[in-house]
Amino acid sequence: MPSGLVALLDDVSVIARAAAASLDDVGMGVAKAGTKAAGVVIDDAAVTPGYVTGFTPDRELPIIWKITKGSLFNKLVILLPIALLLSAFLPQAITPILMLGGLYLAFEGAEKIIEKLGGEKHGETLEDPVEDIATFEKTRVSGAVRTDLILSAEIMAIALGTVSEETIVTQAVTLALVGIAITVAVYGAVALIVKMDDVGLHLAQKPSAAAQATGRGLLKAMPVVLSLLGSVGTLAMLWVGGGIILHGLEELGVPGPAHIAHGLEHTLAEATGPLGPVAGWLGYAVASAIVGLVLGAIVAVVVHLVAKARGKAH
Repeated sequence: MPSGLVALLDDVSVIARAAAASLDDVGMGVAKAGTKAAGVVIDDAAVTPGYVTGFTPDRELPIIWKITKGSLFNKLVILLPIALLLSAFLPQAITPILMLGGLYLAFEGAEKIIEKLGGEKHGETLEDPVEDIATFEKTRVSGAVRTDLILSAEIMAIALGTVSEETIVTQAVTLALVGIAITVAVYGAVALIVKMDDVGLHLAQKPSAAAQATGRGLLKAMPVVLSLLGSVGTLAMLWVGGGIILHGLEELGVPGPAHIAHGLEHTLAEATGPLGPVAGWLGYAVASAIVGLVLGAIVAVVVHLVAKARGKAH
């Protein structure tokens, strides 16, 4: 065999082995990132159904699809290039940017609680008469996509942290795959949740007594499930936002607040035996939520005072 062809085959073999190794790195990175981002994914799935409630059944899936496209745009068009650029040229800016996002989540969660406690409502809500359903739907979708941007930024940052030592190509492919996989998982789950009442209605009309009982059970359960998800979504904004801020302060050399939260976590974990991991996580989540509520409420008060001052000025 000519020596040139042998050399070419050797080169192809080397490239193939390198490609296989890169695929292994990507696969491991995706698996690690997915595991570490599980908490944020659950929060995202809990928050989103609240943006779809109150619409007619024929608009639910189209709205979810619009939010899904917005989420993919957030992850692949906005966050992926920014993450890669920051990782390459300004890695120290990632933490402050994430903290601002966490503060925004905390603000949204605190504002919802203030409104539930009888505070002044800001913006159109489902309790208000909707004069223009198309405008209201557009507002709801844009609100969901804004919230998704913050949660997606946290997911992408977690994913980036798992492959920060890899090549730029491996980082890009891993972030893209994580973004797509998590988006499909979250909004697929949301679609199933919001359409379960339709499934229940379909089953309730079947001749089988078992199917009818199952259908009636789903129809009765769905309002409770959606209400519960709405509450979980609000709390999720607080504990994720507060958690991002605590972690960010620790990264910036202010470990005190995070140490207190972790101390509570370890104390509960040690005191509850077999339930330790769950109790510890719950303790840290509660501490994070309290931080998020306090900071979010402060921001909400400032924002509303500024809005009122501007209104009086006009």
